[in-house]
Amino acid sequence: MQAPPGAYGVPVGGYALGDGAYQPPSAPAKKSPMPGIIALLLGVIAVVVSPIMASIAGYRIGFGMPGVIEEDYLDMTDDVLYLLSPVRNDVLLGEISFWIGTLAGIAAIIVGIIAIVKRAGRGWAITALVLGVIAPFIFFLMLAIMLGIGASAGAITYYS
Repeated sequence: MQAPPGAYGVPVGGYALGDGAYQPPSAPAKKSPMPGIIALLLGVIAVVVSPIMASIAGYRIGFGMPGVIEEDYLDMTDDVLYLLSPVRNDVLLGEISFWIGTLAGIAAIIVGIIAIVKRAGRGWAITALVLGVIAPFIFFLMLAIMLGIGASAGAITYYS
């Protein structure tokens, strides 16, 4: 069948799409879960490694304090920080564990938020975010518990 006279001829195969025309969506590229995994590792450092170090330091500080307090009776008019000098290495360990936990927890929260927004390892990142938030509470709870246990053990050892 022929086109009527004066009609516009259509090219074989139809018209070509112009620039910026609608294209059907392609399958989304698979994103690496690595940011979420890195955030989780930082969260685990903040919630496990740092409290373990603080527990060791707290126990050793508590264990060493009864003898120090007995030898140097507390005078409330003086600065009492000198009492920590016999256990200064353990106090330093506690401080180092605090800063490691703080840096790892903050990094876990930041990297976790970035991974959640980019949808790269969201499950890992959400877990890391939760760990980064609860890590300070676990740190100070373990430090206080072990400081008390160490002081009890040190008092029993010193006074018996």
